[in-house]
Amino acid sequence: MTALLESPEAPAARTRRPAAWLWVLPPLLVVLLTVLYPLLRVLAESWTGDSWTQVLASTLFRDALWRTVTIAAASTAGALVLGTFLAIVLAFVPFRGSTVIGRLIDTVLALPSFLITLAFTFLYGSAGAVNAALSALTGDPAPLLDFLYTPAGVIAAEVTFFTPFVVRPLLAAFSLIPRAHLDVAASLGASPWTVLRRVVMPEAWPALAAGGSLVLLLTLNEFGIVLFTGAKGVITLPVLIYTRGIVTFDLPGAAVIATVQVALSLLLYAGYRVAFARMTTRRGSGDAAVEQPR
Repeated sequence: MTALLESPEAPAARTRRPAAWLWVLPPLLVVLLTVLYPLLRVLAESWTGDSWTQVLASTLFRDALWRTVTIAAASTAGALVLGTFLAIVLAFVPFRGSTVIGRLIDTVLALPSFLITLAFTFLYGSAGAVNAALSALTGDPAPLLDFLYTPAGVIAAEVTFFTPFVVRPLLAAFSLIPRAHLDVAASLGASPWTVLRRVVMPEAWPALAAGGSLVLLLTLNEFGIVLFTGAKGVITLPVLIYTRGIVTFDLPGAAVIATVQVALSLLLYAGYRVAFARMTTRRGSGDAAVEQPR
């Protein structure tokens, strides 16, 4: 009786499978046309002539590559430190206005990056408000703060803009920690630093890794902040691509640099995925070892 009831449903299930694949084709074609095809065109353009040899042998390219990596690493480190501190304060230190500050952080996520640079120019530029106030106090017309047009200014602007990308995942991870765990650790005599180090942060490592990897990828490909800062000596890979492709119309050279940029981003993303998978596996095996005696 069971076999007779189940047999008519088998052909219907088989006839529904081709229809399901038809629903997948339109988004797949869109991805191929908008993402894969331009990347393949850039890769094909990069092999025009001896573009790879000329670009890789260029001192300007090597300096831009090193500067891009160092600025991205420094900005990511600064965003991780500042974002972790802000998330801990907002999550565990009760004070008035914490909700407003949290919403302001969310607002920064919706702003374009060049607005942060524009605000830095009004504040810390040569004719900015801070230098004007310092000149009025000291009587020296020369600007005392002259870091905005250097790599330090770019790093400061990127840390300010990308810190919310670390704060948000950490706040979400902190909200999932049971309050009872914190109360038990405190009742056993653990100091706040010990509770933070032994209870809070182990639960937040995946969120911290996710936020840090996202900031690293974004800073590695950041163009607006560097351009609007006006730092002529700060040439990164995105700026070099813009210069080669738009200013000097060297499309094969720009394609080579863009290919290196894409490969570097994919390599960092693959490294993050491997590290995150290992972290998750170790955490799962540790939880299983703790629960096994029960």
